[in-house]
Amino acid sequence: MEVKIEKPTQEKLEELKVKEWPIWTKEVSTFDWYYDTNETCYFLEGEVEVETPDGKTYHIQAGDLATFPKGLKCVWKVKKPVRKHYKLF
Repeated sequence: MEVKIEKPTQEKLEELKVKEWPIWTKEVSTFDWYYDTNETCYFLEGEVEVETPDGKTYHIQAGDLATFPKGLKCVWKVKKPVRKHYKLF
């Protein structure tokens, strides 16, 4: 399972209506996570490393649009406090 990370244009953010999505925040921490649905999120602030059981590490930071697939198990390592818009689908 792959995490998709991209640097979206302002046009793409408007097309996705990201500003209408809820906001989630998290302090510096480490925790296990399982995605029981697909999630796309746009990082307004912060920096994280997401590690998957197959040994992949994804670096995500402010300005990134990340999509996590349903069924993904991972460990989130929040390096700098996170503030992100998110959408579950």
